[in-house]
Amino acid sequence: MTAACLTMATITSAHATQVDVQALFAKAEADGRVGAARKTKPVDVRAATPGEIVVTIIAGEGKETQSPPAAAGDMVVRNRCPETGNEEILVSAAKFAQRYEGPIGDADAQGWAPYRPRGVEMLYLTLGADEGPFSFTAPWGEPMVARPGDAIVQDPSNRADTYRIAAAAFACTYEILRPAG
Repeated sequence: MTAACLTMATITSAHATQVDVQALFAKAEADGRVGAARKTKPVDVRAATPGEIVVTIIAGEGKETQSPPAAAGDMVVRNRCPETGNEEILVSAAKFAQRYEGPIGDADAQGWAPYRPRGVEMLYLTLGADEGPFSFTAPWGEPMVARPGDAIVQDPSNRADTYRIAAAAFACTYEILRPAG
């Protein structure tokens, strides 16, 4: 079943079909529908407590995903995006060092310090009106639901690193380098 054939009933059923998001992305790339973007908006960051699980909540949507238990050195990143409720994500120590720099200011009383994205170029596609909603498994093993208008992003140096960014979060935190066709 393709993403275009999925309906809300399929997604909400107990046996929702999983979409191979990497295959969907490859098809979109072959069709010239993939662009490049980078995260540019500063974020707030704090150290994760080992074993901590971060649940990402998108305002108006609810739970987007949840992280695996944090390891030593992992960081909790909070987007500065009121439209999405300033959602939080867990970023592994290795990816954090590649994707963020700082701190660029002092930490607040709760330990959140400002950081700047390094502007790593990511490939993206924007889901059309007939592409979703559908579910897929994120690289960290949790299910994600993608909806029309959302961005599916992929690390060009690691094609397995493909995940959803809510439409509002993508618009709020990313800069388009090369528009998707």
